[in-house]
Formats: sequence, C-alpha cells, structure tokens
Amino acid sequence: MSRRTRAAVAGLIGVAAAALAVEAVVRLGWISPLIIAPPSSLPGAFGKLWVEGFVVQPFALTIGQAFAATSAAALAGIPCGYLLWRRPTLGTAYEPWIGAAFAAPTILLFPLFLVLFGRTYATTIFVGFLAAVIPVVLKTREAFLGVPRVLLDVGRSLRLSEAALVRRIAFPAAVPGIFTGLRLALIYALVNIIGMEFLIDFGGLGRIVSEMYFRYEIPGMYAAIFLIVAVSWTFLAALARLETWLRPR
Repeated sequence: MSRRTRAAVAGLIGVAAAALAVEAVVRLGWISPLIIAPPSSLPGAFGKLWVEGFVVQPFALTIGQAFAATSAAALAGIPCGYLLWRRPTLGTAYEPWIGAAFAAPTILLFPLFLVLFGRTYATTIFVGFLAAVIPVVLKTREAFLGVPRVLLDVGRSLRLSEAALVRRIAFPAAVPGIFTGLRLALIYALVNIIGMEFLIDFGGLGRIVSEMYFRYEIPGMYAAIFLIVAVSWTFLAALARLETWLRPR
C-alpha cells in the first residue's frame, strides 16, 4: 500500500476503535446516553434527520457560508499579507496589532452585527470572515518572509522584474505557508459561523444542533455534529487539491 493509503487505513482504524470504546463505556453505564449518544444510535438518528429535511439544505447552507467567508478572507488577507511583506515598516508596525486582534472573541459582538445586518446570512458570513481573515494575513506575511533569500537573489541575477520575481519565485515558494493560513481560516470561519447559527437559531447545521439540543434528541445532536465534521473534511480536502495544483510536488 502507498503511504497515503496506509495513513487513511490507520485513521479509519483509530476512529473505529474510539467508537467501540465510547459504545462500551455508554453501554456499561459509566456515562449516561443522555450526555453522550452511543455510536450505534447515530445511523438511525441520521436517517431521522434526513426524513425531516435536516441534512441536504442545512449542509449546503453551512458549506456556502463557510466558502463565502473563507473566499472573502483569502481575497482580502493574501494581498494584505503580501503588502506587509513588501513594506517591512508596515509589517513591523501592524503585525502585533493584528496578532492581538486574533485573540479577540469577535463572536461576542454578534448583537452589534445583528443590528447592522439583521438576522440574515450576511451576519453569519461577516462573523466568519472576521475570524478567518486574520490568520490569512499573518500566515501570508510569514510565508513570504520564509522564502529563501538566495532564490530571490538568483532571480535578480537573471534580470527578472519585480513582478516576475514574485510570480515565478516568491509566490510558489510561499504557497505552503499561505495554505496553512487558509486552513486555519476555514477552521475559524466554520467555528464562528456554526456558533452564530446556534446562537441566533438561523442558518444551517448550527441551527440543527440547536434544535436537536432543545428537543433533547441527543443522538440527533451528535449526528448533526458529525455532519459539521464532514463539511470541514470536504473543505480541507478541496484545499489540499488546490495547493497541489498551484505547487505540484
């Protein structure tokens, strides 16, 4: 088997072992099924969610909002990170402030965003964007700073213009670091979007988790959480493919 196949098989074995352990703990009564649903109850709960229309549309809504927030963060954050690299004075001046903003719990400002945008998808997307754009800016600047100086010197010795230097040397070398920022952006966007959906009972899978919680349907709540994991996995796989296309190994 290839290395990737072995890694996938090992991951599946680990997940299966964890599920069996949780099932045993719940069945032995060490943990109440009202707190953690036994994994064996999840297929039935997923089927019930499907019948009630709580799968396709909420899944698509959450994917759409996460895609919009992450795309907006990339469109704004990559140029800003590049600018902070091209202008070292700006980078030195603003990186500490941007890093400090990264720790701010912007989701707690949701009442303000509700006033500005209303109870609409614009609110959830904007909250996701705010959380996502900061790691993109920071990781983009860090990626460009990590480009070996010798590569840039070789490009200048070949009389490449500054634009060609960035396009042919700096950007391809910085792609892995930029995509690290995009992965972080996706994770933070999803966390904040789903948190907003849960808080304001509006939108996609976060609203389903909220509804299952208040209906006290614990298996359904965990089934919805697994759908959220599926959204994250889908996006991370797509980012990996895009990175490979931009910078073939």
